[in-house]
Amino acid sequence: MADRDPRVLRRELACEEARLAEIEIARTRTAQRIAELKAQLSSAIHQAGSVREPVRKAALTNRPTPSTSKEKIALFLDLFHGRTDVYPKRWVNTKKGTKGYSPACANEWVRGVCDKPRVKCGECPNQAFIPVTEKTIHDHFLGRPVIGVYPMLEDETCSFLAVDFDKGRWRDDVAAFTATSPCSRGCSRNE
Repeated sequence: MADRDPRVLRRELACEEARLAEIEIARTRTAQRIAELKAQLSSAIHQAGSVREPVRKAALTNRPTPSTSKEKIALFLDLFHGRTDVYPKRWVNTKKGTKGYSPACANEWVRGVCDKPRVKCGECPNQAFIPVTEKTIHDHFLGRPVIGVYPMLEDETCSFLAVDFDKGRWRDDVAAFTATSPCSRGCSRNE
């Protein structure tokens, strides 16, 4: 290949970068529109009074109903995938009446290694976070332990969002949340 003029290469590079930026903007807008439609669907289902069946059908569209533990775990991991290198584990302090979630760590409470509660998990130099495995999910299904998910991935993307709306004004809160999406103002797929 002959040497090419750097000015031409810079222009081609700028064009490709601009094209990629347009694709990323379109992807973001589409993801926002999907989130809005899912929120509207959820609201419509709640107002109709039938929550379980339509949500289940939406979640399982074009999928056979899982019957084995392995299939159920695969479905769960597909729908709720987040970080795989660490997961939050539920804890309860009955003396203080507090509860919460902390990263699951292989070194938790290991004498001479773990300095809890003096050192918080996020600041511990001996972190040995436990990755998510099929066994982790299987045990969670059995309630030992109760775990969560870190949905925000290291590249700052997320495949799902869970929002808790409750109390007397939940419908107003859902409407306000939905209205924050740029697509709630009627954007088209091409904007």
